[in-house]
Amino acid sequence: MKFQHVEHDKALSPFVKSIMIFESNEISIKTHLPFFADGFPGLIYQETPSGLYVNPHKKRMPPLFIYGQTIEPIEIEITGSYQMIAFQLYPFTLQALFNIDPKSINDNCYDLSLERTQVQNNVTSALLADNNPYSRVKLLSSYIVKLIEVKKNNFDAAIFSAINKILSAKGKCSLAETAKEVNLTKRTFERRFSSETGLSPKQFAKIIQFQNSLTQLSIKDFSSLSDIVYQNGFADQSHFIRVFKSFTGKTPKQFVTDTEEH
Repeated sequence: MKFQHVEHDKALSPFVKSIMIFESNEISIKTHLPFFADGFPGLIYQETPSGLYVNPHKKRMPPLFIYGQTIEPIEIEITGSYQMIAFQLYPFTLQALFNIDPKSINDNCYDLSLERTQVQNNVTSALLADNNPYSRVKLLSSYIVKLIEVKKNNFDAAIFSAINKILSAKGKCSLAETAKEVNLTKRTFERRFSSETGLSPKQFAKIIQFQNSLTQLSIKDFSSLSDIVYQNGFADQSHFIRVFKSFTGKTPKQFVTDTEEH
């Protein structure tokens, strides 16, 4: 499998976090890509002769779709060659640009072919006509820029600021203090955060803590499990193991063992 990050245009900020391309020309290999909670929804365009399936649901995905917050661990399964382009989106993007209730697609997806607008029809036709991944990235980028131009007034600046504060603190921050810093009462902050992202501020912070611990485990940046526990703000080792298993289905030890085997 060939994987690469693509630098995105500043016009996409602050709605797009990153762009990734996944490709394989192997026609007889079955590919399994695990996905865990990371706090960010996304937009995917995929092309594969045998279809792309999301497990454990065994759901075949359309060529162009949006996925919501991934809370339960999932796995993408592809048989044979494929090209997949993923735009990782900031959490408020679903509401602001696509007018999708984020909670409605937590652990789920939205088929963009259901959108019958002229812009949607144009981008879908263009994506099918040009199989160059970089051209497709430009097409999708232009599509999102057009949405930004039309719907930029839907942007909730206070929640965007709060999300960045939580990210900067790696999830280890007082959410009550964060609410004060963006000039919202705790109740209003929680309501607007949930409406914009599909998660409570507490859930989002916990996912960011988990993601940082997952990175440390993946690159083996620790001497003992206790290092990860306390560096990422978990109360104790049992708390960390419980949170980690809830998002991956595995204990940290099992995750490290499986990573080494593969």
